[in-house]
Amino acid sequence: MQRIGIGYDVHRFGGRGPVRLGGVDVPHTQGLEGYSDADVLVHALCDALLGAAALPDIGRQFPDNDAAYKDISSLVLLAHVRMMLEEEDYEISNVDAVVVCEAPRIAPHIDAMRQAIAGALRIEPGRVGLKGTTTEGLGAMGRGQGIAAQAVALIRKKRNEYDD
Repeated sequence: MQRIGIGYDVHRFGGRGPVRLGGVDVPHTQGLEGYSDADVLVHALCDALLGAAALPDIGRQFPDNDAAYKDISSLVLLAHVRMMLEEEDYEISNVDAVVVCEAPRIAPHIDAMRQAIAGALRIEPGRVGLKGTTTEGLGAMGRGQGIAAQAVALIRKKRNEYDD
């Protein structure tokens, strides 16, 4: 049985850079605000995977009022989500995401991001789709107020529930 999940996250700019995206520090004049490392891309991936498995979302799994998650690497959270899926007997088929921002440019960092995400998920980098886009100056992202990310994940049960 295959299951699909979607995820979305957004963080506003604030403070000094760099920006952490996909586990990679991307040079930029400003960083992103958030309780953990504010990795908007990884947060969207976490929610897509959790949604595919019908598990509670990232905010309920890793609440921002728990000191254990203050400034934590989102790749650690992503690895934990992978383990949660494994406990439910799911494996990850693939993930795909788009980062929405005017700046910084992510194209030069995509390969490193794919490697980092694949490592946390323990899948081949070829099963991690990633791209960036702008909003052509429209909306909050177009005004450079922050970064958003959308993700989709496909998972499947390792064993059919009717197999004996």
